[in-house]
Amino acid sequence: MFSLSGKKALIVGIANEESIAFGCAKALRMQGAELAVTFQDHRAEPFVRPIADKLNSDIVLPLDVRDDAQFAALFDGIRRRWDKLDICLHSIAFCPKQDLHAPVVNCSRGGFTAAMEISVYSFIRLVRQAAPLMPDGGACMTVSFLGSEKVVEHYNIMGPVKAALEAATRYMAAELGPKGIRVHALSPGPLKTRAASGIGHFDELLNAAAARAPTHQLASIDDVGAYAAFLASAEAVNVTGGIHYIDGGYHIMG
Repeated sequence: MFSLSGKKALIVGIANEESIAFGCAKALRMQGAELAVTFQDHRAEPFVRPIADKLNSDIVLPLDVRDDAQFAALFDGIRRRWDKLDICLHSIAFCPKQDLHAPVVNCSRGGFTAAMEISVYSFIRLVRQAAPLMPDGGACMTVSFLGSEKVVEHYNIMGPVKAALEAATRYMAAELGPKGIRVHALSPGPLKTRAASGIGHFDELLNAAAARAPTHQLASIDDVGAYAAFLASAEAVNVTGGIHYIDGGYHIMG
């Protein structure tokens, strides 16, 4: 129904083939987009590079979002190779384990700061760097979760962090809309990814979500990818600022 042929997409957050970022990258590539893929560090590279090769990625570069030099090198590489960008997908989040497993009132200052910088500010920074490469408009997306607006047991400090991410999404959508740049947050229900496995009692959360969702099944990374590909297309040019639930209706249940 739509094509992304000729579009250039930056994918940040692939860890393995169970990653939401991989599901999105695969869908964008299937619709014709060319890809730039990042990996966090030398330990992640052996896992990510074969995936990037499988996706026929044009650019594969390191990006630790706390490293100014790597940010600069990534966008210099994109400018040299493509001189433009149409799609930017951000799918990273982090919180130190001791703070992730603690009640919100016991989260340390360092843990909160790290979670906000890596999970939220990195998206703001990514959009700021991408926007000048989108003179004809584009789509920037991040990944959130229902714990941003409702209390989800064991999600703890990541609830407030994701709430901040969603607020940043809305504000950037308002600011960049006149330039034709759309900003979205994808909100799948619980998915069995490596990042999510750090949440306490996560298997219980998966089972409870499947039982409560109207469809009685969890979304897959392919479901998320299909939605992301649509949002990146010209057919979604007048859609922006939304929190897009891809969760079998899990979010509507009381």
